[in-house]
Amino acid sequence: MNVAAMRLHEDADAHLHDASIAAIGERGSRLGVEIADLAGLIEDVGALGHQQIQTLRDVVRSAQSSKEINAQLQSSMQEVGAAASQTRAVLPQSADTVAGTLDDAVSNMKALSDGVMGFSATLEKVTETIKRVREVSASINEIARETQLVAINASIEAARLGDAGKGFAVIGSALKALADQVGAAAKRNEESLSALQVTLGELTENANSSVGTAEAAIAASGRASDATRTIQSLVQTVEELADNIDLMAEPVRRNIEAADELRGHLRSMVQVAKESDAKLTTAGERSQTILDISEDFILFIASSGIEMPDSNLIEIAKFRAGEIAALFEQAVDGGRISMTDLFDENYRPVPGTNPEQVLTRFTPFTDAVLPAIQEPVLQLDERIVFCAAIDRNGYLPTHNLIYSKPQSSDPVWNAANCRNRRMFKDRTGLGAGRNTRPFLLQTYRRDMGGGNFVLMKDVSAPIFVKGRHWGGFRIGYRV
Repeated sequence: MNVAAMRLHEDADAHLHDASIAAIGERGSRLGVEIADLAGLIEDVGALGHQQIQTLRDVVRSAQSSKEINAQLQSSMQEVGAAASQTRAVLPQSADTVAGTLDDAVSNMKALSDGVMGFSATLEKVTETIKRVREVSASINEIARETQLVAINASIEAARLGDAGKGFAVIGSALKALADQVGAAAKRNEESLSALQVTLGELTENANSSVGTAEAAIAASGRASDATRTIQSLVQTVEELADNIDLMAEPVRRNIEAADELRGHLRSMVQVAKESDAKLTTAGERSQTILDISEDFILFIASSGIEMPDSNLIEIAKFRAGEIAALFEQAVDGGRISMTDLFDENYRPVPGTNPEQVLTRFTPFTDAVLPAIQEPVLQLDERIVFCAAIDRNGYLPTHNLIYSKPQSSDPVWNAANCRNRRMFKDRTGLGAGRNTRPFLLQTYRRDMGGGNFVLMKDVSAPIFVKGRHWGGFRIGYRV
């Protein structure tokens, strides 16, 4: 093989070697994305498992409550059934007694009413008889007056005739005496009749009142008869009710048995869910371990000088982190801010914010100096979504302007648009803030609020101020 052929062969091998190395970087990056997505899905399934366990526990409690209610219902039905049975045994006899008593009362009331009505009719006849007697008495009084006139005329004639009229005088005296007796008797009879008529008037008035009472009694006796029929109907209703209670007892008993069986099944489901949750927890822990390994693998590849799709962004993050560190040191040296204030960990909540925002003594300083470094980074690569400095505790004081809107009344909107002055203590946020290696490349699902997630990559580089670890500079970009 000549020299030219050997060089051509070496160039081909080098090209193949470079292509293989590039493929390693690309595949390593893609592997990290897939593992992060898988870890996120396992986390979601685990969250659903926790929710299902809680739901099943609520259902078990509801089933237990249902069983207790059914037991109370069964006990109450037994008590009601016993009372209904006792009532069914006693009520017919009592109803018969009441009905018999009411029937007797009705008969007596009708007899009394008939007697009152008859008495009233008799009083009317007596009144009519008294009227006729008074008419006769008036005739007697008239005869007595005429007799007195005859006696007076006889006395006058006797006086006129002298001795010859003595006989008339005797007859006149006798007639006068008779007339006086008849008149006196007629007068006493009239007085008695008058008194009797007054008494009869009172009796008639009372009788008329009694007639009204008797008519009311007759109407009441009719209602009493209706009451008797109602009582008899009540007896039948109670018997039907007792029968229905007996019929209901069996379904309630079966319901209790079914509730016991259901609770057994639910307990089994809870146990299975617990076991699944434990396995999902283990799977989640292992997926996080694999994710850590993949990130270390990517760090190894990038540190080896192998070109990756993320290499340019790694260099940007490292450079901007250095810029921020230098800026912070200059501010400390110039007296613009003290080291104590720059490393303040007294996070003070901002009232009324949702999600909660907090402030520190260095927040006004970062708001003043960081936008000049952070905002231009957004234009360096079309994949970049955000970039921001974060302290070692996951506190992001100053975000990009697009994510630093004033909060509204909508927490979901706030979560996506008001991301400054927030604590991000998730794995990615704390990882970026606490990493002290030259850089850290993470793949994660970004929570946009309202249950929405976006799969992203996050490259960060540490920020040291006078040898003290302050936090890190993050760049989030689309995969």
